[in-house]
Amino acid sequence: MFAIFLGRRGSVRARTVAAVTNPSRTPRSLPLILARELASNLSTAMFLLDATGTLVFYNDAAEIIIGKPFGELGEVSAADFGEVLQLADEDGTTVRRRDSPAGVAFLERRPSHRVLYVTGYDGTRRLVEATAYPLLGMADEMHGVVSVFWQLDRRGDGA
Repeated sequence: MFAIFLGRRGSVRARTVAAVTNPSRTPRSLPLILARELASNLSTAMFLLDATGTLVFYNDAAEIIIGKPFGELGEVSAADFGEVLQLADEDGTTVRRRDSPAGVAFLERRPSHRVLYVTGYDGTRRLVEATAYPLLGMADEMHGVVSVFWQLDRRGDGA
């Protein structure tokens, strides 16, 4: 179900949606739902964080890098997800969650890009190139973060 409102100038705006895609029944914003739909239809690895930083979805392409299917894992708090995905620079230096592309997009509300090593739920360490950007609404409200990433064979080469 979603609520539609007419704006001051007669434009139609959807406010929130309690979707079938949301088993917790917490209302999700329309931009986040649309981002999930986009991610579901792409072969590029993507994951989505909501406005609280909770991992709310990742697509099939991301399963390979994350190391577990989303249907098996489900929604995960930012703290739990960040602990499992061990992040490191190319030189092996640990990357704090807040310094990852998704952390920068969430905390600083700006896009971020970085090459880093990620160790997923399967224990495999992979070199990835990641870009994340905040989903900001018309009134600059935070709806979540979209993170897109590519596994690299070696520095500079996509897999």
